[in-house]
Amino acid sequence: MNRLKALGRLLPRLVVAVAAGIMLGFAFEPHTHPWLTVIALPLFFAALNGSALKGSAQSSKAGFLIGAAFGIAYYATLVPWLSVIGGDAAIALAILEGLFYAVFGAFAVRVFRHKLWPLWIPSLWVATEFATASVPFGGFPWGRLAWAFSDSPLGRLAAYVGIPGLSFIIAVLGLLVYVVFRQATKFRIRVLAVLAGVAIFGGSAVIDLPTDGNGKTVTAAMVQGNVPGKGLEFLGRARTVTKNHLAATLDLEKRVQAGTEAKPDVVIWPENSTDIDPFKDDETRADIEQAVKAVDVPILVGAVLEGPGPNERQTTGVVWDPQTGPGQVYAKRHPVPFGEYVPFREQLLPYIKRLEMVGRQTAPGKTVGIMPIRGVTYGDVICFELAYDNVIADVMNGGAQVLIVQTNNATYGGTGQPEQQFAITRMRAIETGRTVLIASTSGISGVIQPDGKVEHKSGQFVSDVYVAKVPVRDGKTLAIRLGAWPQWILTGLGLLGILLALASRSKPKPQAPPAPKPARQKVPV
Repeated sequence: MNRLKALGRLLPRLVVAVAAGIMLGFAFEPHTHPWLTVIALPLFFAALNGSALKGSAQSSKAGFLIGAAFGIAYYATLVPWLSVIGGDAAIALAILEGLFYAVFGAFAVRVFRHKLWPLWIPSLWVATEFATASVPFGGFPWGRLAWAFSDSPLGRLAAYVGIPGLSFIIAVLGLLVYVVFRQATKFRIRVLAVLAGVAIFGGSAVIDLPTDGNGKTVTAAMVQGNVPGKGLEFLGRARTVTKNHLAATLDLEKRVQAGTEAKPDVVIWPENSTDIDPFKDDETRADIEQAVKAVDVPILVGAVLEGPGPNERQTTGVVWDPQTGPGQVYAKRHPVPFGEYVPFREQLLPYIKRLEMVGRQTAPGKTVGIMPIRGVTYGDVICFELAYDNVIADVMNGGAQVLIVQTNNATYGGTGQPEQQFAITRMRAIETGRTVLIASTSGISGVIQPDGKVEHKSGQFVSDVYVAKVPVRDGKTLAIRLGAWPQWILTGLGLLGILLALASRSKPKPQAPPAPKPARQKVPV
């Protein structure tokens, strides 16, 4: 009976948590309502902080359930595009990522009782995002709060505090809104919360990010040749994709010869512009060399290469020079689990036949994507690994003056995934202070300026060639100089908050001293 009563008290909070998760999912592309974060987060915090049932064990269980409800609803709303692979895959990912927020909830209900909870809770959020971006199989850093703010003045703060720091600030804003509407909060505290929120918004609005370079510019052409089908249909049509990019490049050269287009210094083909190894296939190699000789400048080719081991492949960017031929190769360092390789392949394939579509295992690369091409140092990043902090930090520390993203979103075209990735790319431009050149097989290709503004954004499933003259930059933003320290410090603070909250709960309450016994009065005889 007591359990039914407890469940009855918990059910409304679970409903609020689910609503908050769905709302937070709509803050991101393709819906683009970042202001929903300052509604969704306070609702989630309210559901958690009202979950303290009698007994610490019950309270933690309630927090776990509330966090799970929030996290599963959040990811189900954020990444429905995974249903292209299969509805079960989308559900499995939502449940997996939801468990991280379940753990957050289990600890948060304790942390809310500590006097320094306004510091511990946002730090614990960063720790949760750090965990989702790290495990399992390298993590899935797609749901970080910062990604929703590429079009907001708040996004400019990423140039100073990085992506983890921006997520912390957004969580703080959500907490400030929660404080304002919290019933037990004093009026003075509410006023301070409002002033703090206004200061954060106002401060970000006056930030003016520099975009000038070191006096040097480079002219680059992004080639989107398009693919012959949508979803998984384009698989197995590799020659057509390569010839589409050849045709688009030859058309670019015609415009250059006619004087209607500037001659580029470099041409960028996207990831999977050839799925057939040009070092093993004469026809593919001939197509690439025809394109390179026509434009007479290096082409960065997105090629799938065989090896290094048996039944293995690598997704790469290959610099192909018109005089010297193929040169430096960058192999993707973060291949996608269950998309480009299958963990526990031998154990899973007998039970999940669909995994056979993955084909050969994609072996991760070992070197950083630093590509010096004709006096300019490019940082090459391939598709999903754009979301991983260490990949971006490595190319920046390697001296990247311009960033390149080679990507293939054809599987997810029209699902909202390309828009989400484009938003992540914009945040990386702000964080690094670099121009980002994006080449996609089918969209979205484009050019993003160092302050996150969009110079060009292609449509999807169309042929698109864009030539841009962009600044070459050497200076590093504060975020890049700080590196991973903000994430480590904030994660450490979150864990410290958990320890202090658990320690304060485990301390025995001081017992009141026993009342003195009344003096015995003598009874007169």
